[in-house]
Amino acid sequence: MDRKLLGLKKEKLSHFRLYWHDIVGGRNPTAVPVVPPSSNSSTAFGMISVIDDPLTMGPQLSSKMVGRAQGFYVSASQQEVGLLMAMNFAFMEGKYNGSTITVLGRNTVFSKMREMPVIGGSGLFRFARGYVQAKTHRFDLATGDAVVEYNCYVMHY
Repeated sequence: MDRKLLGLKKEKLSHFRLYWHDIVGGRNPTAVPVVPPSSNSSTAFGMISVIDDPLTMGPQLSSKMVGRAQGFYVSASQQEVGLLMAMNFAFMEGKYNGSTITVLGRNTVFSKMREMPVIGGSGLFRFARGYVQAKTHRFDLATGDAVVEYNCYVMHY
């Protein structure tokens, strides 16, 4: 297939850093459990949460919001807190406004650094591939709220 027919230019690598705010508690949660965990699990095995998490430029929720992480995560490990993450980063600001990247992978949340693949995208990220590195910036044990730094490395046209 001819790339020019599809309007594709030269392939390039983009790197950007975002902060993902997973708010479980309070009056306006951005992560809502839709399936409870197994009653005898220490890892919340079986739990499914749907997310619509803010993506910001800085670690504070008050910093500039550039998009939302929309999708779900599933507690999929019986041995550790290991999530299956399936989410779109939907950009609403700047040059990526209206574009998305799709992340699908395993997230062992208590590991210092986690890596998950970027499996596609839309808009400026059409035919995207790459990976994200996730690093917990802050986690509140009392509420379950988390702020995670995402470094995204995306090949796209």
